[in-house]
Amino acid sequence: MLPDRDRLKGGLIVSVQAPEGSPMRQCEVIAAMAEASLNNGAIGVRLESPEHIGAVRRRCPEALIVGLWKRTFPDSPVYITPGWEEIQAVWAAGADVIALDCTERQRPDGADLAELVQRARRDLGAVLMADVDSLVNGVRAAELGCQWVGTTLFGYTQATAEQQPPAWDLLPGLSQQLPDGALLICEGGIASAEQARQAIGLGADAVVVGTAITGVDLQVAAYRRALEAF
Repeated sequence: MLPDRDRLKGGLIVSVQAPEGSPMRQCEVIAAMAEASLNNGAIGVRLESPEHIGAVRRRCPEALIVGLWKRTFPDSPVYITPGWEEIQAVWAAGADVIALDCTERQRPDGADLAELVQRARRDLGAVLMADVDSLVNGVRAAELGCQWVGTTLFGYTQATAEQQPPAWDLLPGLSQQLPDGALLICEGGIASAEQARQAIGLGADAVVVGTAITGVDLQVAAYRRALEAF
């Protein structure tokens, strides 16, 4: 059962992920970081892969989980929960919300986004978070039936490659044009508590923070590069 909108508003969702090959990418480690995040006031966690979703659901049965599955295919740049198989797996593992790429890019095997959204809502009764890169794609995703819209892919698609997250320029437009009832999530590039507050001030209902909190590998590497520059 999802918390009501008032509880979600102004909240922090922690993205608890680790790159391939990292010693942090173990179910026990991911679940421990998720529990620590929830114990300290996060309203939910965003997790990648059915294995990690399942591990956190077992350890934190009451947690709000936004789940996704990153998979790559040679015929498409879409990798965040790209098809029906991934949607089903994320849902079966215990996610409350399924995050998926809702950009206009071609999906693997030519899958149709509208059909995937309709099927997920009809067959699973799932709440969907649209990971988007633009105002047009965000509004379209909400019109298709996605109840949450996140700025996750702003700066990470070919169309927005020259943009740098956080999506400060995107939030006000989405806030104004999304239909009533849609939840606007700022995700991507939030590196401080001050920036999280700024996102809320620009119209986001909630904020997702990942690397700045749980990204041990990337954070240490960034510090090392900075120090080596001297």
